[in-house]
Amino acid sequence: MSTTTQVPVPTTTKPAAATRPVIWRHGVVVAVAAAATTTALAAVASAAGVSFADSTGASIPVGGFATTTIALVLIGVAIAAVMARVARRPRSTFTRTAVVLTALSLVPDATFGFDAASAITLMTLHVIAAAIVVPVLAGRLVSERAAR
Repeated sequence: MSTTTQVPVPTTTKPAAATRPVIWRHGVVVAVAAAATTTALAAVASAAGVSFADSTGASIPVGGFATTTIALVLIGVAIAAVMARVARRPRSTFTRTAVVLTALSLVPDATFGFDAASAITLMTLHVIAAAIVVPVLAGRLVSERAAR
């Protein structure tokens, strides 16, 4: 009669932070993608006659879309990084925060005296940028962190 003994295999678990790539790396890539997309769409809209001028006549230059998009996405990346460290449920907390901030970003477009075409185009570009950025950043966050 033979007996076999099973030797327990040690398992190692890595913390969630170690199994997920650094959010900053993905944030920079998605910032560039969102900036390229919004700038290209703004150029198309401008060529189609959208002025992006406010009530004073000051117009947003097409190149300004890239700069502004990158800056605001990097702020979003910082928010995601903080939530990854402190929020109990980083993914849902970040997603809810991003949705609220995106909605708030529409307010200036509606109130700064842009004509209807400019305001609608600007609002659409905000939503498109968020649709590119939020899923990528949220996907880098864990659903729930272990309690400390």
